[in-house]
Amino acid sequence: MNYTLNNGITIPKVGFGTWQIPGGEECYRAVSEALKSGYTHIDTAACYGNEESVGKAIQDSNLHRDNLFITTKLWNTDRGFEKALKAFEHSLDKLALDYVDLYLIHWPANKKQFNNWNEINQETWKALETLYNEGKVKAIGLSNFMPAHIQGVLDICKIKPAVNQIEFHPGYTQDKTVDFCRGKNILIEAWSPLGSGRVLEHPFLQEIATKYKTNVATLCLSFILQSGHVVLPRSQNPINIRANLIKSPIQLSKEDFHSISSMENAGASGLHPDTVDF
Repeated sequence: MNYTLNNGITIPKVGFGTWQIPGGEECYRAVSEALKSGYTHIDTAACYGNEESVGKAIQDSNLHRDNLFITTKLWNTDRGFEKALKAFEHSLDKLALDYVDLYLIHWPANKKQFNNWNEINQETWKALETLYNEGKVKAIGLSNFMPAHIQGVLDICKIKPAVNQIEFHPGYTQDKTVDFCRGKNILIEAWSPLGSGRVLEHPFLQEIATKYKTNVATLCLSFILQSGHVVLPRSQNPINIRANLIKSPIQLSKEDFHSISSMENAGASGLHPDTVDF
């Protein structure tokens, strides 16, 4: 199951997230299990501290590189043109790869921290365009960017962002950002698709899951896929790793899909791009 990005590159609809999986043996085991289970899309980031472990699991899997889709992200302390270029090379070395499939700006600079936040984001984006033009990345995009941040990039870009990776799950669907991205042909990737586990005990979701004879995790992932987004579930449990690689998503009725879309806020992390101070 793949989507096609706005530059023609295909991206698997289900990826394996590695946020909060410590670098070292834990991450190596989890990514190895994911690759063994059939995941071909692995998502990491410089700030996760596990790029080296992800890279080792990829190397040891003996899977052909062309059949894998690997994403990493630029951390906030490395924004700006020159710093971003250096940070990318550092990530590439840790991953032990010749290229990455998708490189993202992890968080936008915001007005809470910087008077020139827009210029910082724009200069950082120019670095990603340079990497793209050099063939070191197959696609470039954003993470946690809201419409005002995205528009600043669109105002100067020569290469349009392919992706915006945002927190998205039942109870937190960020409709304004999603609608803006859809209008610009920017694909949404959902991080924390299960609300980091916070929505799994939600009575309303449990009720709908029972109706479809499934569990809440499968219901949430199916809802996100039916919304047209990439899902990036994360787990260190081999059973859950395999279960989250949904090959036959549930098809929700229009009524149930709308009901889930209209849920009150639930399970959100509280991390807002305009107010974070990291």
